[in-house]
Amino acid sequence: MTDPTPLITVEEFFGPPARSRAQISPDGTKVGYLAPWRDQLNVFVRDLDGDWPESDATDSPAARRITSDDHRSIDTFFWTADSRSLLYLQDTDGDEDHHLLRVDLARPDEPAVDLTLIPGARVIGTQFCADRPGSAFVQLNGRRPELIDFYEVDLDTGELSVLAENSGDVISWLRTSQGRVLAFAVQDDGTHLLSDWNDGDPRLITQFSGLDHVYGVSPSVPTPDGAGLWIGSSRGSDRTRLVRVDLDTGEQVGVGSHPVFDLDTPRPEADQRFPSSLIVHPGTGELLGARYLGVRQEIHALDPHFAEVLPRLAELSDGDLAHVSSDATAQRWVVDFTHDRDHRATWFYDHTTGTARRLFRPYPHLDPAQLAPVSPVTITARDGIALPCHLTLPIGTEHRDLPTVVLLHGGPWYRDSWTYDPEVQLLANRGYAVLQVNFRGSTGYGKAHMQAAIGQFAGRMHDDVIDALDWAIAQGYTDRGRVAIYGSSYGGYAALVGAAFTPDRFAAAISYTGMSDLTDLARSVVPFARRAVVNSYGRYMGDPDDPAQEADMLARSPISRVDDITAPMLLVHGSQDVRVVQRHSDRVVEALRARGAEVEYLLNEREGHWFVNPASNIELYRTLEQFLARHIGGRVAEEG
Repeated sequence: MTDPTPLITVEEFFGPPARSRAQISPDGTKVGYLAPWRDQLNVFVRDLDGDWPESDATDSPAARRITSDDHRSIDTFFWTADSRSLLYLQDTDGDEDHHLLRVDLARPDEPAVDLTLIPGARVIGTQFCADRPGSAFVQLNGRRPELIDFYEVDLDTGELSVLAENSGDVISWLRTSQGRVLAFAVQDDGTHLLSDWNDGDPRLITQFSGLDHVYGVSPSVPTPDGAGLWIGSSRGSDRTRLVRVDLDTGEQVGVGSHPVFDLDTPRPEADQRFPSSLIVHPGTGELLGARYLGVRQEIHALDPHFAEVLPRLAELSDGDLAHVSSDATAQRWVVDFTHDRDHRATWFYDHTTGTARRLFRPYPHLDPAQLAPVSPVTITARDGIALPCHLTLPIGTEHRDLPTVVLLHGGPWYRDSWTYDPEVQLLANRGYAVLQVNFRGSTGYGKAHMQAAIGQFAGRMHDDVIDALDWAIAQGYTDRGRVAIYGSSYGGYAALVGAAFTPDRFAAAISYTGMSDLTDLARSVVPFARRAVVNSYGRYMGDPDDPAQEADMLARSPISRVDDITAPMLLVHGSQDVRVVQRHSDRVVEALRARGAEVEYLLNEREGHWFVNPASNIELYRTLEQFLARHIGGRVAEEG
């Protein structure tokens, strides 16, 4: 047995990165990236050429800070086509009412210009088209809260022009570079309709099964000629493949597929963490490549030029190619990589010269050798379904009878994968085995795996978790008396289910923005998203307006069985959460405290469904590590 690894502080894991999310400008001369200023992430720009020392991301004379938000971190930004300005999204304390703002690189001292200055409205999607380089096309519920309309915004003047008004059932919009406006609508039965939108008189192009497309048809990328749409489709197959939809006939023609893997369709609400499944030429709009994801990622090159570039990019890291950006000629590239122990190392590659160099590591102080490998494993559920899981074991200790954290993802229309996750590494560093379970309902493993979750909240979905835990115990990794269950969003619900429905299996439980009442969740969906959740909430959980289904939903809700909870609980919530509103945690805490049960409650007034600000995350994970140490016996680091 070797000595345990040194303790790494919460601040080292969850403090702001030195730099992150770099994007090369269209003219290929500059790089925009996020870096801390006054403890919040802001947008910086510097020339691509020159030295990039890891220790002076913001103090270097080469770095220019472009935004000045000292209240809330920025996490999403875009270059304009002329490389003169940057656009970014920002909300207020996690309320998700995002606005689109512009900053001019030539005038960084001037305040950012809000391009969507409509009180209470939310930018729901942003698109750029080659034929209108001075515009952005935004989906915005500015007219009525429940209706998503389509606008063009002039990036210089901020003028908003309505392109299409929603008649009631449209959930998303697209524009081709030839000016064609497309609408995706959802019928009452969940069927998705793709239509041409001509002055409010839609022409149906084709339709898609709501059973196959839970949240929408994704990805959806217009072809450069404006005559087609590249989408992910599982029509007639268990696996999602890449097809081209003809916008005149509705015919689907195969473009690419993998014999085993799904097209790595974007995981909802995770666009910044995970790159798009389609890699598109930024200048021409041509399709360069497509990603497929199994245990590891596989990229298929679909363009001769990218077929030359891709192997050179792959040589830069033993991880999986993640976010990519290139100049308008697709010759100069800035890319980062997914790796289980190294977070998003970022490289520059020049295809003209064949030269490459690493620009930075977001967390240069973290030594990958001190972090734990993430091992994909497949476990068989009691009814025979294969459960893709990930097991992370602490290094420097014997892998027997370990305290264990069962860490469950949100969604549940989402998936865990082989990647760097600071939660996982924190827990492994504290001496815990970490078991992540892609229970039925998780995306990316075929339709059958996902659809096996219909009607199975707190049922077979939870059985999958218990079956995976039993496997870890049988393998000798886990001490059955020292197991905690933890997750956020759906994962928080799953943690509450574990504590309330199988109280003998868990010594502690942590719910982070978890829902406790499925009927309340379904009834409190924000207005513009109500039609969009017909195929997710409605199909998988039920309709609370139907008395029989309401009763079943309540029976599957932890709030109905809160008196059965015996394990100590920690609940975490952001008061601005609009997805799972605060009362889901309030009610559990009140019920537990009323009978004297052991419960902690961390409520953050400046956060929403996910905590964004570094200080909020540091407080959260300090609280979490102390809670786990008290109840299942892991290590605790001193505060940084």
